[in-house]
Amino acid sequence: MNKLNHEELITITGGGNLITASFLTAISKCIDSLLEVGRCIGSAIQRITTHNICS
Repeated sequence: MNKLNHEELITITGGGNLITASFLTAISKCIDSLLEVGRCIGSAIQRITTHNICS
């Protein structure tokens, strides 16, 4: 196995795949969380406007 010198180490590129399964899963969970927050806010607004608030 050959050791690389400093100039060769600088030219190494890799890891360019941004879209991975874990990345897509994280994006999916983020979207699900945002939708759930929207549902909660919408439900709260509806309960306030219809005066149907638990006491």
